[in-house]
Amino acid sequence: ATHGIEDFVICLGYRGDVIRDWFAAYRLHTSDVTLDLASGATTIHASRTEPWRVTLLETGLATPTGGRLKQALEHLSATGHAGTTLMTYGDGVSDVDVTALRSFHEQRGTLATVTAVQPPGRWGAIDLHDDQVTHFREKPRGDGIWANGGFFLLEPGVLAHLDDDATFEEEPLRELARAGQLSAYRHHGHWQVMDTLRDKQALQDAWDSGTTPWVTWE
Repeated sequence: ATHGIEDFVICLGYRGDVIRDWFAAYRLHTSDVTLDLASGATTIHASRTEPWRVTLLETGLATPTGGRLKQALEHLSATGHAGTTLMTYGDGVSDVDVTALRSFHEQRGTLATVTAVQPPGRWGAIDLHDDQVTHFREKPRGDGIWANGGFFLLEPGVLAHLDDDATFEEEPLRELARAGQLSAYRHHGHWQVMDTLRDKQALQDAWDSGTTPWVTWE
């Protein structure tokens, strides 16, 4: 929302009921209200709820990422909202400058742009000459590679590359790359995923200590 995006589509699958319940109660939890128990009327006096539109789209329990994305893009087209779409997996915690990402995407003119990141290294690296260690580096950033950071900008034409049973990161992205329709925006700032309990604990510790480089909206 800091970058002007206030219309969201969430692709539901596993535990979709929990996500629906959370959003259904969200306005009540962020407002001062009077509940008339006799009539059932609810009066909202003040609200701290963000002015967002959130669509909760049931996309199936075991649908792969490409199939979910296909349903989301079809929904946007059917409701008159086809256009450049920001897509993210939702497990990446980052300070990606979405405004700069969009400007880069528009300049490149491709159907899709992926944010490329160099994730924190997991292991110390050693340089070898024969059997002799010549240099030791403690967890070099990115381990020397650029990875899919999970923040995309997509044009409606991407829909033609998607099937119901497609995994987005496999053939659809390969097709776009082969056609010269996939650009890469290099992000040098903070990026971390929450895929494991270890990731969750590291992010929770950072939040509790106030070390939150991904918070750019305050």
